Amino acid sequence: MSAYPPLCYDLRLRPMSRSSILYAITTITLWSSLAYLGSRLNHLPPFLLVGIALGIGGLIGITRLRAWRVPIITLAVGIGGIFGYHFLLFTAFRYAPAVEANLINYLWPLLIVLLSPVFLPEHPLHSHHIWGALIGLAGASLIVTSGRFSLDVANLPGYLCAAGAAFVWASYSLMTKRLPTFPTAAVSGFCMFSGLLSLVIYSLSVHSAIVMVGLTSQDWIYLTLLGAGPMGLAFLTWDAALKRGDPRIIGSLSYMTPLTSTLVLVVLGGRSFTWVSAVAMVLIFSGAVIGSLDFLRPLVLRNRI
Repeated sequence: MSAYPPLCYDLRLRPMSRSSILYAITTITLWSSLAYLGSRLNHLPPFLLVGIALGIGGLIGITRLRAWRVPIITLAVGIGGIFGYHFLLFTAFRYAPAVEANLINYLWPLLIVLLSPVFLPEHPLHSHHIWGALIGLAGASLIVTSGRFSLDVANLPGYLCAAGAAFVWASYSLMTKRLPTFPTAAVSGFCMFSGLLSLVIYSLSVHSAIVMVGLTSQDWIYLTLLGAGPMGLAFLTWDAALKRGDPRIIGSLSYMTPLTSTLVLVVLGGRSFTWVSAVAMVLIFSGAVIGSLDFLRPLVLRNRI
C-alpha cells in the first residue's frame, strides 16, 4: 500500500490548501512591514502605538458590524488573543532586552506546530512537522540575534512574559479552529476592542495628554499604514488561512516572517545583509519546505501523471 493518501483525496483538498497558503503568504508579507513601520514610531509609548494601530485595524471591518456579534466565549478568545499577546510582548520588552525577548516571542510558530494535536486531535504530528518547525526556529534565531545571544536571570520576568506572549498567540490561533464558526470580519471587532483596552492602559500613564498632542502628521501616516496592514488586514488574512488550512504547515511557514521583515529593513531601512542572514534564509526556507510536505506531495504526484 502506498505511504501517501489516495491521489483523488489529495486533489479534492488541494484547492482549499492553495487558498490557505495564499492567505498565509499574504499575512507574512503584511507582517514583514511591522518592524520597519514600528522603527519609525519607536518614540511613541507602546500602548499608545498599539491602541491607535489596532483601532485603525478595527475600522477595516466597520462596514460589517453585524459580523462582530459573536458568542461571548468567541469574543473573549479574540480579545484575549490579540490584546493579551501585545500586552505580554510589550511588557516583555520593558523587563528584558528586545533581542532576547523577541527571540523567545518567536517560539509561537513552533508552539502552533507542537500544540496542534492538543487543540485539534485531527491534526497529529509527524516527524517532518517537528523538524520543519525546529529548523525554522534555528533560522529565525539567527535573524533575530545576528548570531549573538545570551540570557540573564535578572531578566527572567521579561523572558516569562515573552514566552507567555508566544503561548497566547499560538493558543489563540489554534482556538479559532475549535470555536463555533464565526465570520472572519469579526476579527476587526477583536482588534477594535483590543485597541480600546490598550488606550485605556495608556490613558492611566502620567504623560498621556502631552504625547497625544505631540503626534505629528508623519506619525499618523505611519500609524495608519501600521493599522491598515500588519496590525489590521493581516489579522483577517491570518484567520482566513487558519480556518482553511493545516496549522502544522502554516506554523512552519510563519518563520518566513522574521526573514521577510529583515529583507524589508535591508531595502528600506538601510540594514546590511550579512552572512548570518544568508544562513538564516537557507534554514528558514528549508524548514518551510520540510514542514509543508503534506501540501507539496500532492503537487509533485499530480505533475508525475
